Amino acid sequence: MRIVMQPARRSRKVVNKHYQDTIAKPVVFDDYAHLLDAQVLDQLHTLFPDGSAPMWGVAPGKNDANAPQIKKMRPGDGVVFTGDNKLYLGGTIALTWRNKAMAMNLWETEDDGSTWEFMYAISGVQGFDIPIAEVRKLLEWNEKRNVMGITVLGDDESDTLHSLLTLDPAPAAPAPVDEQEEEAAIANFDGELERKSQRAHRGEQAALKRRLLPGNTGECALCGRHLPGAFLIGAHIKKRSVCDDAEKRDLANIAMLACTFGCDALYEHGYIAVAPDGVIQVSPLAKDLPEVAKHIEERLAGRKVTWWNEDREKYYQWHRTHTFKDSPPA
Repeated sequence: MRIVMQPARRSRKVVNKHYQDTIAKPVVFDDYAHLLDAQVLDQLHTLFPDGSAPMWGVAPGKNDANAPQIKKMRPGDGVVFTGDNKLYLGGTIALTWRNKAMAMNLWETEDDGSTWEFMYAISGVQGFDIPIAEVRKLLEWNEKRNVMGITVLGDDESDTLHSLLTLDPAPAAPAPVDEQEEEAAIANFDGELERKSQRAHRGEQAALKRRLLPGNTGECALCGRHLPGAFLIGAHIKKRSVCDDAEKRDLANIAMLACTFGCDALYEHGYIAVAPDGVIQVSPLAKDLPEVAKHIEERLAGRKVTWWNEDREKYYQWHRTHTFKDSPPA
């Protein structure tokens, strides 16, 4: 999944108004049925059965400066919104289309008379609170670089940014596939077909598991069930891929035992987190997955995590701001 970086500084009144009108308050499709192409309207209803979705748009730019990036955007790409020195929103581009009349109706026009006519609907919207300095460092950008215009990251930068975020795939229209281009990419690929894990990494993981599970059984830190070791994982509280060396070596605090009966996946995908008092908090987005919400309510909601302490709080805090699926900012 490639990632599209969308600059949208909400400290600007006009940007914040657009955000409130079409992100915080999703757009009802049928209100604009007279402006939408019938095929686009049908696709939107298929992707969003409740009849509404968050929407955003991109203006062509002076001398169509944004056109090269717009052409790269595809349904299924991830999108992250940046502004005011942070990354604050993420989701999946569900559908793209061009509609100048609808854009003018939703957002009016810029000073030069142009409007944000290259439109897209967003699925799986979630809030983040990540300083842009972290993104710059991770992507090895200049320390003063900002996202000035719509930017589609390449595969390598997208993969790297995924290591910081948890952007799960959400409903999206099938993207057009150029079979010749796909075949050429495979034929010309000269990278490693398999990535070998490093011996040091394996050694670290083994030491971590031994420390967390000295015997044959252990307790899941999240649900509290006492289980055989085969059903317990040494789960990093903060993603290992973004830990520095000192954090990786902090074996006493960086990880916890999590069971394979759901707790590890729920934590890893951000549907649960551990609050500063050690109580499990539930993502407001879990309600969109009824079976997931039911499991959390029955097993985890409101439970006190005994593994939490002040030394581990910095790692749990990282998870809350980077991985936990929070509501989009109001």
